[in-house]
Amino acid sequence: MKKNKLVVITGCTRGLGRAMVGEFIRHGWTVAGCARTAEAVQKLQAAHPAPHFFSVCDVADEARVAGFCKEALAECGVPDLLLNNAAVVNTSAPLWEVGAEEFGRVVDVNIKGTASMMRHFMPAMLARGSGVVVNFSSGWGRSTSPEVAPYCATKHAIEGLSMAVAQETGGRVAVIPLNPGIIDTEMLRSCFGDGAAHYPGPEKWAVKAVPFLIRLGPGDNGRPLTAPGG
Repeated sequence: MKKNKLVVITGCTRGLGRAMVGEFIRHGWTVAGCARTAEAVQKLQAAHPAPHFFSVCDVADEARVAGFCKEALAECGVPDLLLNNAAVVNTSAPLWEVGAEEFGRVVDVNIKGTASMMRHFMPAMLARGSGVVVNFSSGWGRSTSPEVAPYCATKHAIEGLSMAVAQETGGRVAVIPLNPGIIDTEMLRSCFGDGAAHYPGPEKWAVKAVPFLIRLGPGDNGRPLTAPGG
């Protein structure tokens, strides 16, 4: 019997991550995912039992990432698609009003978390010689706005990190920075307020974005892309 393809999604219990879980399953994929909130992870696992696999993991914690990746590889196998979606945004404020701890948290989740997931999954993907890694960037990874300087800095870093790692893989595993577009999520509302309602919600976005993600391949290695639907 043909085995379903496997996608790993970080930040899988809310926003874009949660919407992608359901849409990938609808397309016949097996999903492995992680998020920080135990209760939300348990609900997701109950809704989507094995072969799907969900676990509590803060991507900013290197040891927890290592454990999650080891367990996911054992339970589900090598990912065909790794979606580094987990991210946080700073409280809207000028840089000098953003404390060092908050700035560090944004860096730890958005940059270090993405790097950690690649560090622990990519050796298996490279050994197999195939797979796609999508690192979620942002419009603010290619432009800037006031009061979100820490977030902008991390998403610009994701663009550079992804394109550099794409050169390192030589295309055996495609690595792609992706701007998902502007979507009405809890994170966007923290920046846009009620103005976020003018944009599509995660579920509507995922209907167009997931088929786009499924089609990505070696020819997209290192290309900064923008998802449809946002």
